[in-house]
Amino acid sequence: QVQLVESGGGSVQPGGSLRLSCAASGLSFSDRAWAWFRQAPGKEREFVAAISRSDKSTYYTDSVKGRFTISRDNAKNTLYLQMNSLKFEDTGVYYCASEYAVVPNVGKADYDYWGQGTQVTVSS
Repeated sequence: QVQLVESGGGSVQPGGSLRLSCAASGLSFSDRAWAWFRQAPGKEREFVAAISRSDKSTYYTDSVKGRFTISRDNAKNTLYLQMNSLKFEDTGVYYCASEYAVVPNVGKADYDYWGQGTQVTVSS
């Protein structure tokens, strides 16, 4: 049974930092590309960041470039998202997702496994 469990969400002031984790089990972590998506209230789920199977390529939506860093630890079967300089508009539920691909896609329909999400709230 595949399980993706996110953690690390919480409430933070603007300018603060959080580190999200996604612990995976029941699938071959190292054979897959991985991504983070987020969904704000009343909005569609959107792509945030992705990392290739080889760990050599990362991809970000423009609004988080320079502030967020995606990484993976194949030995721990864990995906990470380091979020710095958080802004109000970063608020939402963050989901990790996986697809069987070398190079990740930005469309959510391409991903076959999803976590349950972790809430990130940026407020003063």
